[in-house]
Amino acid sequence: MDHTAVLALYDRDMRERARPDGPGALVERAGPVVRQVADAQGWNGVLWSDLDAVGADRAIREQIAHFTSLGRDFEWKLYGHDRPADLGARLGAAGFRAEPEETLLVAETARLALDAEPPAGVRLVEAADEFGIGLVVDVHEKAFGTDGTRLRHRLLARLAADPGTVVAVVALAGDEPVSAARMELVPGTPFAGLWGGGTVEAWRGRGIYRALVAHRARVAAAHGYRYLQVDASPMSRPILERLGFHALSTTTPYLYGS
Repeated sequence: MDHTAVLALYDRDMRERARPDGPGALVERAGPVVRQVADAQGWNGVLWSDLDAVGADRAIREQIAHFTSLGRDFEWKLYGHDRPADLGARLGAAGFRAEPEETLLVAETARLALDAEPPAGVRLVEAADEFGIGLVVDVHEKAFGTDGTRLRHRLLARLAADPGTVVAVVALAGDEPVSAARMELVPGTPFAGLWGGGTVEAWRGRGIYRALVAHRARVAAAHGYRYLQVDASPMSRPILERLGFHALSTTTPYLYGS
């Protein structure tokens, strides 16, 4: 993989020319910044910027003013290769708080190991209705210890409006949901994104996460997507790199608001 070329393609297709990630969301360009504006249950934030040391602080102030005027908390999604080099420090000085850094990983679907299967007694089921999404959210809350209300809203809205662009999968041990993940297919681009992979603590270390990655990769390949993209935590990065993913950059959410 040509890392530089693929990263440039990712920046162009998934950030600078981003599509809204759900019904009712709007992606707009405001000078050197591309942002998404959604309702209070959706994702609001800055996706891409082309800044220099002279104009960066002004652009930050403008985005704070814009989202604040809408009554929205928002995120500035900062990548390790974004300019200027001190943009993170500038965001911190403006009142943003940084979340843990993750690694932008990308793989070619044709080069991935796709033969991983779940352990005995566990089956993977695609969630395409309210009951199935409820199982996905249940796993999310148990695995990450966070409220899944917004996730439930976004997945149900996406499935209702454009079901061909999201794949949610839950791993069941009998009738018990023990792991779950989703994939977002981005029409008009070669990229599909893997999101939300989590396993409840008692079932970790048994290969379920790996099987969920392989399942979604097979689906992406069947739909003609050349690349898979993941914002990987330190826990998932080694697993994904063993499967064939490559680190292209880092990504850090900078949050503004309550």
